[in-house]
Amino acid sequence: MDSGAREMLSDSRQFVLVMVVAALFVGWLGWRGFEVISLNERLKADSVVSSYPYQHRVLRVEGNTAIMSSLRSLSTPTQQALEAVFPSMRNLGDNHRDWQRAERELAQLQAKAAAIVLSDPGIDRVRWELDRNWYHLKSMRSKYEAAL
Repeated sequence: MDSGAREMLSDSRQFVLVMVVAALFVGWLGWRGFEVISLNERLKADSVVSSYPYQHRVLRVEGNTAIMSSLRSLSTPTQQALEAVFPSMRNLGDNHRDWQRAERELAQLQAKAAAIVLSDPGIDRVRWELDRNWYHLKSMRSKYEAAL
C-alpha cells in the first residue's frame, strides 16, 4: 500500500473517531436535557409544588447534583422574595404573622421540591441558584402594566 492510500485510511479513521466522539457528546447533552425535562415534569405533577405562585424548577444537572431555581439567596432575603410573589404583603408590618406563615410555606415548599428531585436515583444533591431571570421578567411585566 502506498503512502497516499495509508494517509487516506488514516484520515478516514480520524474522521470516524471524531464523529463517534461528537455523537457521544451530543447524546450526553440530549440525555442531560431529557433528565432536566423529566425532573421538571415530576415537579409539575405534584399538586402542592405546582400550585404555588412561583414554580421551582431544575435548571441543569451537573454530575449527581441538580441545580434548582430559587427566589432567595444570600443577597436576596426571604421577605424580598415573598414581596415579589405576593405584592399585597408589602403593606404588612415586618412582624405580621402572615410573613411568618409565608416564610414557613416557602421553606416547606422548597424542601418538598428538593425531596421530589432527590427521589431520582441519579440525583444525590440539590444546589439552589437565584432565579434572576424570573425577577427580570417580573420587573418587565410590572413596568409594562404600569405603562398601560
